Amino acid sequence: MSALPRPLIVLLSLTCVVILAAGLSAAQAVIAPIVFAFFAIALVWPLQGALQKRIPAVAALLVTMLVTLVTLLGLAWLVAWAFGRVGSHIVSNAAQLQAFYAAQLAWAEARGIDVAGTIAAQFDARWLVRLAQGVLAQLRGTLSFILLTLVFVLLGLLEVGAVRSQMLILRHNTPTALLRAAERIGAKLRAYMLVRTLVSVATGLVVWAFAAIMGLELAAEWGAIALVLNYIPFLGPLVATLFPTLFAALQFGSWGSALMVFAGMQVMQFLGGSYIEPRLAGRNLAVSPFLVLASVFIGGFLWGVPGAFIGPPALIATLTLCEEFLAARPFAALLSGKEARD
Repeated sequence: MSALPRPLIVLLSLTCVVILAAGLSAAQAVIAPIVFAFFAIALVWPLQGALQKRIPAVAALLVTMLVTLVTLLGLAWLVAWAFGRVGSHIVSNAAQLQAFYAAQLAWAEARGIDVAGTIAAQFDARWLVRLAQGVLAQLRGTLSFILLTLVFVLLGLLEVGAVRSQMLILRHNTPTALLRAAERIGAKLRAYMLVRTLVSVATGLVVWAFAAIMGLELAAEWGAIALVLNYIPFLGPLVATLFPTLFAALQFGSWGSALMVFAGMQVMQFLGGSYIEPRLAGRNLAVSPFLVLASVFIGGFLWGVPGAFIGPPALIATLTLCEEFLAARPFAALLSGKEARD
């Protein structure tokens, strides 16, 4: 049987990718909690394994689930509290926002810049209020997503030991490679989250201190937002910088002060993301920055904010899996971001 022409193979591959992406997007309500459950299991399984050596398996499972629940609810509460406070502040100061907006339009028109015709119909205080209310509505859906994910985590933790034992019994190349890949993926994801958590906490504290020094209102809330959004590479820090910048323009009534806030926060985000974090992560977690950004955009396109968060871990898991199979190793090496050595 003759082989298919290369252009046809490429076309079929792209078609499969498009169909897979459409399926993932359409089935987000079911697949996203499962993917997040696998991610959570990779993070917490060592805790359960260590506890099972000291206490009964059921007690170890309950403690692990409690730790997972407290962590997830803590992050959800932090997001809801910070964005809720900012949204409430915007709603209560809608008149001030409208006055600032009108002053900017008057300033532009006095210099012959016709902006009223292009954006006046698109933006007013009511639009921003609706935006803030929409964000709050999205946050309320976080609780149901967390609960569904926890159900999958519970069921998955019950099966991890049995699945591992079955794969060891099979003793074929593919199950062995998959088991080895799963262990390496878990180790890498734990290292990734540890590094990102340390940098995120440091970023949140620095942003809070900087906002307080600048006299910016809601300094603690901006710090919390920076901490949470820093878990999303590239886009998260940018959004965490733009929000307080616009707020500073509204509070101080001056774009000069807003630019100072923007520049200061950008410097802090750059130092954390481009200097400190790569040195903490080391070569073991090296991935092409282009691919990391692409994974954030693709994940966000498919599943919104949860997809943007899970995109880089999914990329790390995919490349680690490819490293275990000979045919895919060149692909993993090419996209790892590591320099070749003789």
